[in-house]
Amino acid sequence: MVALRLIPCLDVAEGRVVKGVNFVGLRDAGDPVELACRYSQAGADELVFLDIAASHEGRATLIDMVRRTAESVTIPFTVGGGISTVDGIKELLRAGADKVSLNSSAVSNPDLIVQGATRFGSQCIVVAIDAKRRKTDQWGWDVFVKGGRENTGLDVLEWTRKISQLGAGEILLTSMDGDGTQAGYDLELTRTVAEAVDIPVIASGGAGCLEHIFMAFTDGKASAALLASLLHDGDLTVKEIKDYLIKKSLLIRPDNC
Repeated sequence: MVALRLIPCLDVAEGRVVKGVNFVGLRDAGDPVELACRYSQAGADELVFLDIAASHEGRATLIDMVRRTAESVTIPFTVGGGISTVDGIKELLRAGADKVSLNSSAVSNPDLIVQGATRFGSQCIVVAIDAKRRKTDQWGWDVFVKGGRENTGLDVLEWTRKISQLGAGEILLTSMDGDGTQAGYDLELTRTVAEAVDIPVIASGGAGCLEHIFMAFTDGKASAALLASLLHDGDLTVKEIKDYLIKKSLLIRPDNC
């Protein structure tokens, strides 16, 4: 069995880590390099670094910040935001990223997933899905892009199956409804996606307590849990979370060795 993972997320805008609620109301949460070092030393299993305004502003990810962050940590590192070409993927991997996260560009050009997986390996290609529950009588969730600003009309479950077939190695699944609320992950969303594919699913959006994280792994069937506000605000530490999950008999690495 593969160990379950805890992954701090660093959402960056204008050179600072930010956090909001439901993708709006962003507030400053610190320096990205300093936070990356802190979480690496604290025993996080991986990190995710997202330049959240890059796609909306039509620019590339901040390569220098990626390089400095990657040089400062000792754990696997995923980078996303504004990646729209194979050369862009290559540049980030050369800057020190272990994986790249594609979101808006994967929707507009699904072949980028195929190209990236073929050239660099599926293990390097994470596809991020920002999902929002429909407010109609139709069950399910829609895929949003451009930092949650635009509804594509794509069904999350259909898109999930497609990106798996195209060669994605992992899915970063964010509940826009739960993002930053600390009210718990959308377990139905996470479980539905995890059961639809045979690649790992990272649960994101809504962690507020230890029980929420436990439920993401058990009821939600996630392979990893993304954490932001809970850690940035100092409500819990990586060690406290891991100790709790280990006591609950989940397969968790006790440290980042």
